[in-house]
Amino acid sequence: MVRIPAGEFLMGSDEPIATLEKAFPLMERQRLEDLSDEAPVHRVRITKDFYLGRTEVTVGQFRQFLAASNYVPESIADGTGGYGYNAQYVPNKGARGEQFDGRNPRYSWSNPGFAQTDEHPVVNVTWNDAQAMARWLSKTEHRTYRLPTEAEWEYAARAGTRTRYQHGDDPQGLTQVANVFDTAARPLWPAFASHALEGNDGYAFTAPVASFTPNAFGLYDMHGNAWEWTSDLHDENYYAHSPVDDPQGPSEGSVYVRRGGSWHSWPLYVRSSYRNWNSPETRYTLVGMRLVLEVGNN
Repeated sequence: MVRIPAGEFLMGSDEPIATLEKAFPLMERQRLEDLSDEAPVHRVRITKDFYLGRTEVTVGQFRQFLAASNYVPESIADGTGGYGYNAQYVPNKGARGEQFDGRNPRYSWSNPGFAQTDEHPVVNVTWNDAQAMARWLSKTEHRTYRLPTEAEWEYAARAGTRTRYQHGDDPQGLTQVANVFDTAARPLWPAFASHALEGNDGYAFTAPVASFTPNAFGLYDMHGNAWEWTSDLHDENYYAHSPVDDPQGPSEGSVYVRRGGSWHSWPLYVRSSYRNWNSPETRYTLVGMRLVLEVGNN
């Protein structure tokens, strides 16, 4: 874990659509208009230090949790499985050529359809799975583990920056700091070939954690590799009335925010300010987690 100091930052983004169109010329205007939930930019104060996982939770760590706790992940417990990469999968008519197959019992955290070692980020985990791991760690170690709030996540990802990414604003620079959709993955998704970053990060799927340059806080893979669950429910209007101190997200809602993008994400979607969401039972080949350990009870 890395200790993240308390502090203030400006959360969100209010980049004009015209500016985004120049930076991301292949994106349809509707996709850019859908970013309105990143505004308004607002001041947030994180009032307490906290520890955040240096990396995303790995396959090996999740395996140890399951063995020690006897917890059964939702993809197995409900019998419906997860999602997985399947080169032979034929999408439904009208789909955009994705080779993601599921839900299917053949897929789970241990089999996303591509090879992973214990050093890769665990995926196909639900929000409820992440909560279960945090609860078990808390009970076992008598310390408080939990998912980060959305504000804590963005504060940690920015690490003092106001740019789109930890390295600056240029999407092309992501190939040095993140595992995203680039020429390594392009041959597998010809329908999306035009969106692939030029350059090859060496990984068509997930990369072992900490394979790229960390941000200024010493955190790895805050952009790309695996989406990361947060504790916040999603409300597209929440930023307009979010409290300054330690915002916890809205009190009502049905979907939870995930942050950071994945190995399959285009540059627009791995910006520090980008927000996405899923229902708590969602399990997918792109979604993993990173945990917080609270300071003061260790």
